[in-house]
This record gives sequence, structure tokens and C-alpha cells, in this order.
Amino acid sequence: MQHEQYFEDYETGASRETFGRTITEADIVFHAGHSGDFFPHHMDAEWCATQPFGRRVAHGTMTFAIGIGLTATVINPRAFTYGYERLRFPAPVHAGDTIRTRVTIGEKRDDPKRPGHGQVVEICETLNQEGRTVMYCEHILLVERKEPAA
Repeated sequence: MQHEQYFEDYETGASRETFGRTITEADIVFHAGHSGDFFPHHMDAEWCATQPFGRRVAHGTMTFAIGIGLTATVINPRAFTYGYERLRFPAPVHAGDTIRTRVTIGEKRDDPKRPGHGQVVEICETLNQEGRTVMYCEHILLVERKEPAA
């Protein structure tokens, strides 16, 4: 869906939540192949059974990619990604978990290099089926202004 918004149109505190997506064994195996990360935490069920987490854990990079990918249902032609900050994985994701992402506008600020744009910080919290945060990051958007900053 396309939703055109200028910098001035964003409201701090506004929030939206994505649909859920169930993580599968295939997701974990494919991500290991794509990323080259075959650490036993992700691939060795017998070894994981001897560890405190008890079973295989999905890759953090996969959780990030899928969690952020879920948010890509709203396209704003006036904005583009500047980057991500404060990426954390406070709880594990396992095969069979269903994740969804809540996006909240956390901050708006001037862009120091581009007077025709502002920065919008989206707080991205990926949650599991129990409502636990499994991924947190701040997505920085450069958003076109209606009027350049003074």
C-alpha cells in the first residue's frame, strides 16, 4: 500500500502493528545457507539440548530481516531508509514461534545535512506470540519536508 507522508505529517507516538509470521525449520536452515552462519546454536539440536536455552535458536539476523520485512506493507514515496540503530535481541526465537512487529514513531528531528528533509525515528519492536520482545531497533527515515527547514 502506498501512503504518501511528508515529514510534517508524522505524529510522535503513532503506532501500527504488522500481521504475524510463523518461523519454520526451513527458515532457519535457509538463513544458515544464505548467511554462512552454521553455529551450533542454530543447527545442532543435540548440542542445544545441553544448553540453558534448550533448543535451537533462530539467527538474530534472520529475526531482524523478517521482523523488518513484515513492516514493508506501507510504502512512502517521500521517505527512504537512512539506517538502523540500537539493534538488540532480548529474547530468542525458535521454530514454531509467530512474530509480528510494532512500529511506533519515536522522534522527529531536523536532518543536519539536508534542509529539505527531516529524520523520523521508528521504534521497531518484534514480538513473539506471547508478546515478548524478541528484536528491538530504531529505524531512521529521511523524509521529504513540505517546506525546507529554516
